[in-house]
Amino acid sequence: MSRQARRNRRGHGHGGEESEERWLLTYADMITLLMALFMVLFSISSVNVSKFKTLQHTLKEAFSGQILPGGKALEQTGATESASHVPNSVAASTVMPFAMQGRTNLRSSPVTSTNAAAVQEQASFEQLKREIEEYARSHGLSEDVKAAIEPRGLVIRLLTDKLLFPSGQATLTESSYPLLARISSLLNVDREHPIAVEGNTDNVPIHTASFPSNWELSTARASTVVRFFIAHGVSAHRLSAIGYAEQDPISSNSTAEGRARNRRVEVVLQRLHYTPNGG
Repeated sequence: MSRQARRNRRGHGHGGEESEERWLLTYADMITLLMALFMVLFSISSVNVSKFKTLQHTLKEAFSGQILPGGKALEQTGATESASHVPNSVAASTVMPFAMQGRTNLRSSPVTSTNAAAVQEQASFEQLKREIEEYARSHGLSEDVKAAIEPRGLVIRLLTDKLLFPSGQATLTESSYPLLARISSLLNVDREHPIAVEGNTDNVPIHTASFPSNWELSTARASTVVRFFIAHGVSAHRLSAIGYAEQDPISSNSTAEGRARNRRVEVVLQRLHYTPNGG
């Protein structure tokens, strides 16, 4: 065999080996893509349900009301394809304007909601108000216990003198137990609304070992009522204790009668649904 023929034969042989091993590159690429696919499938199969529901609720709020113009139109057009994936229990709501009449805790500001929900909430507040007033009337406490429905919610005003606390103290009197126990049971009717317990004093300064000022006294009184509610079945996560000292009077501090009205504890069943036209 000539030298040229042997050279040509060797050249064809190397080319054949190279072409026969080229399928390994394609196979390796395919394995890599499959691995990436399985990793993606695994990652999307593990869903944090609570975070998913929070995201779902937030997105629904953003596209279903007054935050964005045309939000309801977006909700209607998008519902045709995704309605089966959205729980029916998620209600459309938007954020209430910040400047709202009455004092409200920032952590539980009322929000606008469907008229049906707001009407139902208002009816519930009115029923609770009637029951509280009836209890106060039947026990001779009408002058010391008042209930009112305000934009921030149902407000139960309890004068502290003789009814809840001795003067300058934050220890409940035994005579207050039946009243607070009754209020505790009424607060548990829905187990949903947040409850703010607010302590208020008159403008007469106090300076004792326990209470250097009215700030400490008002906060301690609110905390004492909160502890009583918890001991009587009200969930702790619904409750907050707030002390306003003499900063939120409802009457003049220039008279003894006015100061007596300002010394009070207010229990606020905070509103969850707000409508601009009223309740």
